[in-house]
Amino acid sequence: MKKIRNIHPGEILLKEFLEPLEISCYRLAKELSIPQTRVSSIVNGTRRITADTALRLSLYFGNSPKFWLSLQDDFDIEEELRLKKKDFGLIKKYEIEKTSRTAKQSTRILFPEKLEKANKLLRRVGVPEKA
Repeated sequence: MKKIRNIHPGEILLKEFLEPLEISCYRLAKELSIPQTRVSSIVNGTRRITADTALRLSLYFGNSPKFWLSLQDDFDIEEELRLKKKDFGLIKKYEIEKTSRTAKQSTRILFPEKLEKANKLLRRVGVPEKA
């Protein structure tokens, strides 16, 4: 399976919002009351989307700040996995030798989607899944 490249949230901002709506980086910066260099750096992929910028973008475009922060978080996680793939492959999962049944159940009940998402990301970059 061919891996797709990791897409920076700035590229999504540019390709899915600015270009279709014919909004320049300069105009967006003025509308958001932020420096134009901040918008340009985000669009160029050299700057992260911060909580402040996510709030401003969500107010302007009518979506959620979590949309923007999730894009940034996903990008950051993929980058770290790519850069530190070998290091992460050396980490052994903590095994609980003598645990109560309740502790095991609560882990499965509280975080199954997060565990599955983490395992999916690791598989995508080629790190073998630990049981």
